[in-house]
Amino acid sequence: MKSREIPVSLPQPAFPGADWGDCFETLSADPALLAEAAARRAFERMPRWVGGLMALRNLMVKPFGLKGDPDKASQGGTRVGIFPIIHNSPEQCILGFDDRHLDFRIVVETQSLPDSQTAVRMMTLVKRHNMLGRVYLAAIMPFHKLIVKTTLSRVSD
Repeated sequence: MKSREIPVSLPQPAFPGADWGDCFETLSADPALLAEAAARRAFERMPRWVGGLMALRNLMVKPFGLKGDPDKASQGGTRVGIFPIIHNSPEQCILGFDDRHLDFRIVVETQSLPDSQTAVRMMTLVKRHNMLGRVYLAAIMPFHKLIVKTTLSRVSD
């Protein structure tokens, strides 16, 4: 199944301070899929083109003092792909970190369905701190949506 965008209402309990959000949902044929496993399917091995975009992003934001190194961002904690785990339960895995321009969370939620499938939602929540955060979010938006849809498709396979 292809992913579909679903509405997000703010504030969200997973990140009450967020001032922007989007959410996409897909179905998985795995009836026992847990949130962290879904997040790992989505983010552990990113397509090469995503890696290239992230490398370009890191070069472009370096002069502004923004985080680009996942090891520094996670401060040695547990990660899923490049994203530090902030909260983890069977039905919800929250990833993300805080930076000078914005804070973001990726909320991966799973819900068992009666037809032996699992609904998987991937919500991105952002708190923009300043004009740089607003400009940054606007600049990456086309890439963000493409990356979310691509990573979410890896969960439904």
